Amino acid sequence: MAIDGKIKIIKIKECLNSKYIKPKSMFYVQNSIEKRWDLVDTHDSVAILLYHQMRDCFVFVKQFRPSIYLKNKDGFTYELCAGLVDKNKSLIEIAKEEILEETGYDVPLNKIEKISSFYTSVGFAGGCQTLYFAVLDDSMQVSEGGGIDNEAIEVIYLKKEDALAFMFDEGIATTSGLMFALMWYFKTYEK
Repeated sequence: MAIDGKIKIIKIKECLNSKYIKPKSMFYVQNSIEKRWDLVDTHDSVAILLYHQMRDCFVFVKQFRPSIYLKNKDGFTYELCAGLVDKNKSLIEIAKEEILEETGYDVPLNKIEKISSFYTSVGFAGGCQTLYFAVLDDSMQVSEGGGIDNEAIEVIYLKKEDALAFMFDEGIATTSGLMFALMWYFKTYEK
């Protein structure tokens, strides 16, 4: 499903109450010097690199991100399938659920492999992201994906042969997690 690229900004205002983030200021002493650092307390997340074996391509998602819109006036990013750790389920169960919701593939838990965990946005948030990998085939597709509720997610198929050029194209808004996952794939998995 293609997503509508027409965005109309109504207003931008200070965020005073959110169920996703909590702005805070930390006051601390380091090397006998009192310091202050503003930060955002946020949820951890999972992200999944998906490789479609029959199509010889990676499966990403494209969606509008308001924070990126403030930087490039487009706001659409190409990302790994991902989601917040905001429910009482294991990380791998959340990864499976996100794959199904965003891309429409129902991947068995035993086919989802953990790659690693790392911290993101360390200058202001420091959420821990756990990265997974799964190989897809046509038999796993049960819907078109696109997200749930009001999400507007487009499923993108990128040929493996185009992935390295895609990663380094600065005209395409991608995430560091996507770039790391592709580097892992080409350095470790495909060897």
